Amino acid sequence: MGMTITEKILAKSSGNKIVTPGESVWLNVDTLMTHDVCGPPTIGIWKHEFGEKAKIWDKDKLVIFPDHYIFTANKHANRNVEILRQFAKDYQIDNYYDVGTERYKGVCHVALAEEGYNVPGTVLIGTDSHTCTSGAFGMFSTGVGNTDAAFILGTGKIWEKIPETIKFTFNGQLPEYLTAKDMILAILGDITTDGGTYRALEFDGEGVFSLGMNERMTLTNMAIEGGAMNGIIAADHVTEEYVKSKGVYEYEIFNSDSDAKYHSKYSYNLNSMEPLVAKPHSPDNKDTVRNVEGTKLTKAYIGSCTGGKISDFKFASKILFGNKVKVPTFVVPASTQTAKDLEVETYNGVSLKEIFEKAGCVIAQSSCAACLGGPDDTIGRSVDMDVVISTTNRNFPGRMGSKKSEVYLASPLTVAASAVTGVITDPRDFL
Repeated sequence: MGMTITEKILAKSSGNKIVTPGESVWLNVDTLMTHDVCGPPTIGIWKHEFGEKAKIWDKDKLVIFPDHYIFTANKHANRNVEILRQFAKDYQIDNYYDVGTERYKGVCHVALAEEGYNVPGTVLIGTDSHTCTSGAFGMFSTGVGNTDAAFILGTGKIWEKIPETIKFTFNGQLPEYLTAKDMILAILGDITTDGGTYRALEFDGEGVFSLGMNERMTLTNMAIEGGAMNGIIAADHVTEEYVKSKGVYEYEIFNSDSDAKYHSKYSYNLNSMEPLVAKPHSPDNKDTVRNVEGTKLTKAYIGSCTGGKISDFKFASKILFGNKVKVPTFVVPASTQTAKDLEVETYNGVSLKEIFEKAGCVIAQSSCAACLGGPDDTIGRSVDMDVVISTTNRNFPGRMGSKKSEVYLASPLTVAASAVTGVITDPRDFL
């Protein structure tokens, strides 16, 4: 009986020849990632359970990125960063990327890719639900709670149940008015926020493999919005080129067997797909942009690990070039590298940064920012009765600040078009 790519990676990690969905195994973790929200409690539990003389199983495999509540005067948020800083100093953690230094990288999920921590065939565990982003690199990557992370910190192991896999095949080439965000919103509308619970979502087909790494990361990033354990895309020449450019030369490529068993299969034709949104207050509340066209907006937001990568800003620049925004529009690069790239990458001979500035956008520092509310002084945070269109990944009540605001999730093309008109607008009107 054949195995899926997820099953093969977990078999390798657990030292088994074969694993089957439903069985539980001990995984040997290759990388543990944490940040300023979950790092301090993880460290606290680890010290409590392993004692004051607790040892880190392998400090070279631990990566810490402060990224969530960092550009704020909030003393509690600042205290969390202080705890990480002290921990990194006490235990000589080389892979600590402190805010306020040259080493600061931005949002953990994008930084993991940029800094070469995403290695095909490995197991990466993080204390963040969107850790599944790294699955775009043909690896197993999932988010866990602080207790599980504390156990990994002390032992390097985690007890996991092998998930069933759902396969999504995208046929055809992506038209210029669609992005990976539209692809994942289509999936979530079909399977709902719990259709993938404790399952692996495998993305396949010409439409997926024609995407660059940044766009692939958008697909796997939002696997969790379907309740999934992980999202995964087999590594190919595009993946190999990317990881080699980050100095990663040792990796293993796995592919699903032709006779692998799947929980279910879905297929999509990109040529017949339309730009989509997720209406308030759930990522699976799918509709076409045309159906909600004209909805009045108070803010637009282009940022986050999902929608703040350089590919997202390239999409947005096509529409914002030569135009002015009608509502406050926030541009938040996911990483400090992306922020630098905004100054170098051009559209029609003009840097993306200049395009956004001339359009009247507010360009903020790289971080998670308003994607998850944050303290009151967080840039772009929603207030009562805001109606926001955003490239982020969640639109639950209160996700971007106020519980009374409404958030529509959309592609960077749709967000840019809507920012220019002040109402939800189909990007095809501009392209």
